Formats: sequence, structure tokens, C-alpha cells
Amino acid sequence: MKRRSFVKATAAAGTILPITLNGMGVKAYEDNPLFNALGRRSADGKVLVIINLSGGNDGLNTLIPLDQYSNLSKARNNILLPDTKVLSLNGKSGVGLHNKLTGLQGLYDTGLVSAIQAVGYPNPSYSHFRATDIWNSGSDSNESWTTGWLGRYLDSRFTGYPTGYPTTAMPDPLAIQIGQMVSLTFMGPSVSMGMAISDPNSFYNLASGTTDKTPDTPAGHELAFLRLMAQQSNQYATIVKNAAAKGTNKSTKYPSTAGRQPLADQLKIVAKLISGGLKTPVYMVSLGGFDTHSQQVDTTDHTAGMHANLMQQLGDAIAAFQDDLKLLGLDNRVVGMTFSEFGRRVISNGSDGTDHGAAAPMFVFGNAVQGGVIGSNPTIPSTVTVNDNVPMQYDFRQIYASVLKDWFELSDADVKSAMGNKSFDTLPIFKNNSATVEDYVDLVSRISLNKIFPNPATENIDIEYFTESGNVKITVYDAMGQQVAILKEGWHGHGTYIVNFDVRGLRKGNYYVQMSQGEKRQTEILLVQ
Repeated sequence: MKRRSFVKATAAAGTILPITLNGMGVKAYEDNPLFNALGRRSADGKVLVIINLSGGNDGLNTLIPLDQYSNLSKARNNILLPDTKVLSLNGKSGVGLHNKLTGLQGLYDTGLVSAIQAVGYPNPSYSHFRATDIWNSGSDSNESWTTGWLGRYLDSRFTGYPTGYPTTAMPDPLAIQIGQMVSLTFMGPSVSMGMAISDPNSFYNLASGTTDKTPDTPAGHELAFLRLMAQQSNQYATIVKNAAAKGTNKSTKYPSTAGRQPLADQLKIVAKLISGGLKTPVYMVSLGGFDTHSQQVDTTDHTAGMHANLMQQLGDAIAAFQDDLKLLGLDNRVVGMTFSEFGRRVISNGSDGTDHGAAAPMFVFGNAVQGGVIGSNPTIPSTVTVNDNVPMQYDFRQIYASVLKDWFELSDADVKSAMGNKSFDTLPIFKNNSATVEDYVDLVSRISLNKIFPNPATENIDIEYFTESGNVKITVYDAMGQQVAILKEGWHGHGTYIVNFDVRGLRKGNYYVQMSQGEKRQTEILLVQ
């Protein structure tokens, strides 16, 4: 290929310019308004680290509802952890962590982890690609957006970016992602920005500032040319390189098996860059392998196997990263957040695995977090079919809105803009939220789905519910998480109400009746026979 054609093809693929970060491969992208506003803060500004658990994490094997253990054992006896091996949570009964999440347990027990139960969205997609786009863009499942939830906010506030950047006020990259490409999360309406640092395993070998010698081949010559082009054109390369040189890691808790612990390796890089003085406000890292359709566990020991290895990596990496931040004096500036494009089905399959599901827990961690569990354990039906999913309790955009409002301290208007001009109630994830986790539990107790009668049902049912004054919504979902009907929506005074629902047009199976008032949710199972 001719050099001109090679460069043109590379540009068409996304304006990717390979450079080296102290020898580590770095791809520089066109600047993105996504993180401009967040990045204009001073060097002691707040940082968000997003951990993508790619493939669809099995939430029921991560945050385990022990009060549902009997029904879980019927639904997934070939993969379920022994209840005696589930890790307890300080001050919280009826729920525990996977036995390999000891690192996360230690942080939870010291008040540094907020676990949010059953996070999802209405009418979920079970496609990896589509579901990932929904989570990254913040769209509804029937919408396809090409912008990210953070990109929209910054574009509206800093129109015209990237012209004139970097600046004295914000000389650093606006976003850094460890991986091969920049996420849709970081896309504005017209430009894609940030730096994607690839091959984290070789980062420390490359930290001397050297580069691998390119081979004496046509492809090697083109690579050498692109490296030279990148060094000349990318204004951020030297900045990141200098930060890596100035930065350090102090924790001894990082796994010693570098190169075989990809998440820990990535978080170690992030800590090093932050300690080196980068003002970059958002980082994204990832851990793959969560699409556990088969061999999720060791058939002779359910505490071991593929998912157990992932849980070990996740817990150990987060614990080491948090320890590093503390030793570096950075732990008040940084919070982390996990997400996965979907959870897994309630029932296991015949291959000792689980198939694509719906809602699953998220974790937010750091010194600024209110420790605790938000939400209730998902209710597991006594009879489970292959279509049954964990019903959503919280929309994932509630967590995004909470991060923007309570961590980055954006106005309600800016949060709404970032969420695509849609409003989402925040949750008591952060300490500066006006509500505590205990207050939230008390608020939830002020609404109640008292009774669904008859249940099981074949014809008409009455749903009795209690609420304090406010806007109430009663929704019915099928086992796949698809909305079947909205039975009530509107203002209610304090009191007890009854709504009738004819189930004769529904297929037999499990359904979920959900009552919501603001940020409060209650869900009950309805069995149609």
C-alpha cells in the first residue's frame, strides 16, 4: 500500500494516530467536547474511573440474594455457590458477595462501596452490541443515539471544541481509555476525543521512553512513518508521557502476575497517570470474559471456574487501586463505577453457564461514597422458565445522573441535558446527597404493593397498593423485561388503592408488577396460568 493511501485509510477508520507513551502504544483521537467541562477543573479536581465488565456479568452470582437461596437452588443448582461460601456484608443481612470478591468485601465493610441492586432499563436488549450502545449513549431501548451521555453535556457547554485546545486552563487529554478504541460514551455530536492507550501489559516495559524497533518491511516502514507523524502532530503525547514519568504507584496489593491481570494492570496505569498530575477527569478501563454461556463454574467446585476467576480479578484490582490512591493521597479525588451491558437469566443452562439477561447490580466505590446496598434483593419465582429475568429496580441513568449531580456537581439543567433532555431521580450513592441510604430505605417503605389477588391468576386480578401523596405508576412487565401494560400513572393522595387487570390475553408464565413513585420501587411476581 502506498503511504498516502495507508494514511488515508487510517484516518477514515477514526483518525487514529499511533504514538508511544514512554514506549507504550497510544492512539490519539480528535479532541472531544465530552470531558472539557470536567477537565477545566484544577489539578486537584474530581476523577471518575469507569470499569466496563464486558460480556454481561451474572449479577445473581456476584451480589447474591441469600433470602432467595431456596428458589435459586432450584433454578441454577449446577452453578450456584454454596450459601456457606457467600461473603457476608458488614451490617447487611440476607445478601452477600461472591466468595472471590474479598477485595470488594473489605472496601464495603469500611464504608467505601455502594451496591445498587437490579440496574437496567425498560424493554431491554439482549444483543451485546445494541445493549452496549444503550448504556454508553443513555438512550431508551427504542432509540439509537450516536452521542454519549457525557459528550452531550460538554458539547452544550463548550461549543466549538476542539478549536484552540489544549489550553493553559486544560492542557491535558479530556479522556483516557485503556484499550483499542474510544467508547461511544465519549462522543459529542460532531467529534470524538480522548486517547485510547492500547496494550496495557507492555506499559511498564515501555515506560523508559523507548519504542519497539519497527521491522524492515513495507508495513514496518509505514508504522515508523505513522509514529513520526503522531509525534509531530499529537499535542497530548508529550503531556501524557511526562505524567507517566512523574507518576508512581505505591501499593503492594497489585497482583504480581502482571500481564495476566488485565484489570489490575489498567488501573495501575490510571493511578500512575493521576499521580503524575494529569487533569484528565474521566478514565475508562475494561475486563472481558463475562459472556459465560458455558463452563461458568468448575463442575466439581462452584466456588471456582471462569466467573470465579473474573470475580477474583475484579475484587483484587479494585482493592489494590483504592489502596494505591490512599497511599498517593488521591483517594478523596477519585471514585470508580462498574457496569456491564446486561445481566444473565435467572435459570442456568445445560452447559453449566447462563444466557443473556436483563438487570444486574452496579458498584460505585471511593471515599465520597455512602456505603451500603441500595434496593432490595430480586424476588426469584418458585418456578422459573428460560425466559425469566431479574426485573429492573433502578434505571442505569439514575446512577449516571447521580454521578453528574453529586460527584461532578452539575446543575439539574446540565444533568438533564446530558441525559438527552430526560429527567432521572438521583440515588443516595454519594455522601453529599441530601438523603442517606437509611433515609432511602425508609422512603421505600412508604409505598407498598400490598396484595395481588388471585395469584396465580387466570382471569381478572386486583392489585392493592398503598402510597403516600405523589405521582404513582403501576407497570406490568413480562419475564423478558418487556413492558406489557401501564395500569396506573398519575397523582395519588395518601391512602390505599385497588386497580383491576385482566390477564386473559397474556401467555402463561411469570410477570412482574412494579410500583414506582419517584426514585422508589417495589416489585412483586404475578404468575399467569
